[in-house]
Amino acid sequence: MGWMADETGLDKNAANYVPLTPLSFLKRAACVFPNDLAVVYGDHRKSYSEYHDRCTRLASALAAMGVKPGEVVATILPNVPAQAEAHFGVPACGAVLNTINIRLDVDTVSYIFGHGEARVALVDTQFLGLAEAAIEAMEGDGPHIIEVPDPAHGYPASGKYPTYEDVLAQADPDFDWIMPQDEWESLALNYTSGTTGRPKGVVYHHRGAYLLCFGTVVSWRMTLRPVYLTIVPLFHCNGWNHTWLMPMMGGTLVCLRDITAKGIYDAIADEGVTHFGGAPIVLNMIVNARDDERRPFDHVVEVFTAGAPPPAATLAAIEPLGFNVTQVYGLTETFGHVTECLWRPEWDDLPDEERYAIKARTGVLMPMMEHITVMDENMNEVPWDGHTTGEIMIRGNSVMKGYLKNPEATAEAFAGGYFHSGDVAFMHEDGYIKITDRAKDVIISGGENISSVEVEGVLMKHPAVLLCAVVAKPDEKWGEVPCAFVELKEGQSVSEEELIAFSRQTLAGFKAPKKVVFRELPKTSTGKIQKFRLREVAKSL
Repeated sequence: MGWMADETGLDKNAANYVPLTPLSFLKRAACVFPNDLAVVYGDHRKSYSEYHDRCTRLASALAAMGVKPGEVVATILPNVPAQAEAHFGVPACGAVLNTINIRLDVDTVSYIFGHGEARVALVDTQFLGLAEAAIEAMEGDGPHIIEVPDPAHGYPASGKYPTYEDVLAQADPDFDWIMPQDEWESLALNYTSGTTGRPKGVVYHHRGAYLLCFGTVVSWRMTLRPVYLTIVPLFHCNGWNHTWLMPMMGGTLVCLRDITAKGIYDAIADEGVTHFGGAPIVLNMIVNARDDERRPFDHVVEVFTAGAPPPAATLAAIEPLGFNVTQVYGLTETFGHVTECLWRPEWDDLPDEERYAIKARTGVLMPMMEHITVMDENMNEVPWDGHTTGEIMIRGNSVMKGYLKNPEATAEAFAGGYFHSGDVAFMHEDGYIKITDRAKDVIISGGENISSVEVEGVLMKHPAVLLCAVVAKPDEKWGEVPCAFVELKEGQSVSEEELIAFSRQTLAGFKAPKKVVFRELPKTSTGKIQKFRLREVAKSL
């Protein structure tokens, strides 16, 4: 047995074991990088000591409002400094951060407020109407609102609620952060844009976020003091955890409220942006920018792209402009990206077409993950033959705790000791994964998942509609948009414009169909609609 049999006195203690949490990155940065630039947003330029002070004050203010450890604080904010500060200040009072998608409809926000039991909500002035209507629609008490105005962008304070800056000014700067006693404690709550029915509440733990940050630094080949541009919304997998990792590197977070080609080019030229993440739609926006929106810069910008594989034509157009694109893949349930298309030197000299086809692969697992593979329905790994498809299965430290208040869905997602992604893929001969179909019917528009089932459910409520099927139609700007195929009831009529307007009454704008085609739907002998045939039609529209 050797000496290992006797480990007397070799226990964990305060000196040798501290629960992992991304909160530690900002505590360290306040000491190590106190005067380095931490957050930039127009005239708002804060050093790490100021950033730490503001997050401390937010934690103190929330605690003073009665928020207890384990309770939820929500945000309805674009990528502004308050949203970054919430990522540290909310968990620093022991609470769980719930960033809500600003593009959602009233009914869904109301459901999320109720299901997550948010005590307080930080709300941008632009979205006050959404938050108020959502609270009004709730059965119980809704969250208390702290208003976050943005006068420089045309959103001055409404005067109805305490404002964020006033709340910080009155808070205790000496508040002692409440660090997790256990790294498995809940850090964040993110709602999926569920493929069926209500969105599910995905619960993140401190350990997973901490390790994803380290894995990202390795995979993105980051060196000290990167300058990161927030294009990925911070309500989307907490911005893929990038805001949590910036203090670790002494990096600068550049906030971008409205994602435009001009805004991106200006940030690269004026602030020296070195890294950003974004869906392929963002790459298209950069490629198709007008001459008057472009700015010269003389460094290579590293880009993580995810949400859908980037088209070869897009990669061929963007790389000569000064961007090095790496495709990554993940889900809300995996804290963001967990695979990367790790580049191999032997691919450098391949013809462009082949290089860009390789760049569109889903790739291999990132360093903080244990095993990511493709399995058949019996959970056997598919052969690495470049064509046999199965489901992407994921195991590792950056996988959610589970779905809030939904043990059945959690057990189903983790059956057999892997997280079941629902994404269909095959394995190349070298072990690189390639997605063939995102869980078949999910439409990915501008990086947001849209459930075809949800859109169909709304259209079916129109009195003239007999049957409908919604599929993805390729779109130059958004990547994909919903396209509806509709069979009308006999003797009934409705125009395309009327049907789209009808769907927008209950659906978020981005979920509403952008095209409606009236025709008989192709069906199987048992009456199931053949969506694969409609996808082909949508491609040719």
